[in-house]
Amino acid sequence: MTKDPQQQKKSQLSDIIEKKEIRKIKARKEKDRGVWFGFGMFGLVGWSVAVPTLLGIALGVWIDSTYASRYSWTLMFLFVGVVLGCMNAWYWVKKESRHD
Repeated sequence: MTKDPQQQKKSQLSDIIEKKEIRKIKARKEKDRGVWFGFGMFGLVGWSVAVPTLLGIALGVWIDSTYASRYSWTLMFLFVGVVLGCMNAWYWVKKESRHD
């Protein structure tokens, strides 16, 4: 048996409301995640980007000083470090946002 379109809309609306209710209840339970949690996440994201970037720069400077090349390995590894760092930070933020 198939549901009529009106019944399907009510079911979808019910699902949306249920998800929002669950999210609100979860937020109320996690009131202890205050300012210090925010500072911690800010630091985690900052270090997640800074460390790969600095490692990329260090590797690029070492390659540039060791081997002669037309290309700037420092700039290339700077870019790679920033991209990897942003991906790393995105992973941690997503992981923490799914925290149950």
